[in-house]
Amino acid sequence: MSEENTIIENQQVEYTDDNIRHLSDMEHVRTRPGMYIGRLGDGSLPEDGIYVLLKEVIDNSIDEFKMKAGDRIEINIDDNLRVSVRDYGRGIPQGKLIEAVSVLNTGGKYDSKAFKKSVGLNGVGVKAVNALSAHFEVASYRDGKVRKAAFERGVLLSDVTEDSQDENGTYIYFEPDNDAKLFKDYRFHDDIVENMLRNYTYLNTGLAIMYNGRRILSRHGLEDLLKDRMTNDALYPIVHLKGDDIEIAFTHANQYGEEYYSFVNGQHTTQGGTHQSAFKEHIAKTIKEFFGKYEYGDIRTGIVAAIAINVEEPVFESQTKIKLGSTQMAPDGDTINKYVGDFIKQQVDNYLHIHQDVAEVIENKVKESERERKAMAGVTKLARERSKKANLHNRKLRDCRIHFSDVKNDKKEESCIFITEGDSASGSITKSRDVNTQAVFSLRGKPLNSFGLTKKVVYENEEFNLLQAALDIEEGLDTLRYNKVIVATDADVDGMHIRLLIITFFLQFFPELIKKGHVYVLQTPLFRVRNKRTKIKNKEMREDGKKGDFVTRYCYSEEERLQAIQELGPDPEITRFKGLGEISPEEFAGFIGPDMRLEQVTLHKNDQVQKLLEYYMGKNTMERQNFIIDNLVIEEDRPEEEA
Repeated sequence: MSEENTIIENQQVEYTDDNIRHLSDMEHVRTRPGMYIGRLGDGSLPEDGIYVLLKEVIDNSIDEFKMKAGDRIEINIDDNLRVSVRDYGRGIPQGKLIEAVSVLNTGGKYDSKAFKKSVGLNGVGVKAVNALSAHFEVASYRDGKVRKAAFERGVLLSDVTEDSQDENGTYIYFEPDNDAKLFKDYRFHDDIVENMLRNYTYLNTGLAIMYNGRRILSRHGLEDLLKDRMTNDALYPIVHLKGDDIEIAFTHANQYGEEYYSFVNGQHTTQGGTHQSAFKEHIAKTIKEFFGKYEYGDIRTGIVAAIAINVEEPVFESQTKIKLGSTQMAPDGDTINKYVGDFIKQQVDNYLHIHQDVAEVIENKVKESERERKAMAGVTKLARERSKKANLHNRKLRDCRIHFSDVKNDKKEESCIFITEGDSASGSITKSRDVNTQAVFSLRGKPLNSFGLTKKVVYENEEFNLLQAALDIEEGLDTLRYNKVIVATDADVDGMHIRLLIITFFLQFFPELIKKGHVYVLQTPLFRVRNKRTKIKNKEMREDGKKGDFVTRYCYSEEERLQAIQELGPDPEITRFKGLGEISPEEFAGFIGPDMRLEQVTLHKNDQVQKLLEYYMGKNTMERQNFIIDNLVIEEDRPEEEA
């Protein structure tokens, strides 16, 4: 190292008054958006920031409904980009309208007299929407007057008050900022928005939401939720019970695992929390005490349940409010565990005494789970011992440092695991991954078709057992180690078959992993198109020995390939990727980076898991053969295009 470089390295960076900055509230939100809305994203995933913005606006309208002020909300999203929300509540107090939408820690919900059991208590939500929107408008209609204000990226543009004959309430319009650092190329997805709105109606019976002209309404609350979400038939009519500040619904189905939906003050707590833990504990305890025997795990196997509670001054683990941290129902009230436990003990016990037919079905289901557990007790013990030893030096798993189950890690949402096919594909991903948040699990080849098999196979099959151990889901999703479980296989027939086999495994034994939105398929490019006629711009050598820069396009479909050829001009160099192992680690890094393309595996309202699995993974039925014959497409061979 030269003397000059040594001097420069030893110099201290100046730290003066000029380094001290004060950010306005709006500047702070725009500078640190993750603190307020979590991840940004483009709207392709339910946890993306644009849905948090929408939720923050709707939450205020829901709170009005809870205070018995307004029973309908009108929501419109134009071109999947621009949002307007109109409620018919009391309207934001006009004298403080500007402060309410632009000054942090300002709001009406610090006073529990006005908002007893609200989600938005910290005075941040709608201000973040304002700050992160390219354009934001608010109007408060109260008693024959309307005050309107418009903002651009949090900066006030106009503020007028005038007479109005419109009904009382609040109107908010916003366009998320399509800035490269914020919501680049975003769009609202209709199915994600509708799912969010349906959750609101399940929790607020009688509330009518008009969404782009469609009416969404629930008459039976959590009972409707379970009916809409269940993908296997209920073994007995859904048990639906309500009390002061609590509502529960549950049934059992012929499926493995446990499935829970939990809510606090209308907020869907997708990661559960103290209320969900209390439900799981006390539903099993109450049923065990009713029969006088059985184990908790056997009682809960196959259960599908929902719980909603209202809490004064709830404490969540983050601004996105997806996990409840509160232990008290109110500052001076019972603990959540005791409140939920007392309600379940009294109401569920009474229900089972009255409905002996339901009690009989539950007991038969529990006995079935008990028999299966005992039948595989020996193999389970051996498998656990084997997986513990394997985990110490497991060649199949290349783990990461940050896990979804790490309670206090800010990056736990980014934690993911790639399930790959063969050593070549896993090698490329392993070399190019982010070792902090991305793990790799390598399959030996095609896994076993698990359709129609019992859970015993999870422990007898070494590959399945090691995968279960890697995910840490044997006892449920509470200990899930990765937020995203990504199936990464070749885009050929064999790769598609392996995808189907892995998804079948999850649907058969861990359906909640898919229902909770944790399973994805990695989309990788089929073609690389490069322009060989780029002008020489520098003296560096290209891969083909010529001077100049490549202009490269990665194409995920035939349509994208044709578009790239058109953009790059004649005689391009085209490479067809036949498998993941053919893609260099340097290139692969871009495909699993921030712009990674993922397709979420989802189940729709009318999907029946057992029927789907039987059709696609069962014996080769005539129905499936006819479907293949009727839909067979034969493509003409194209001349081979090599790099």
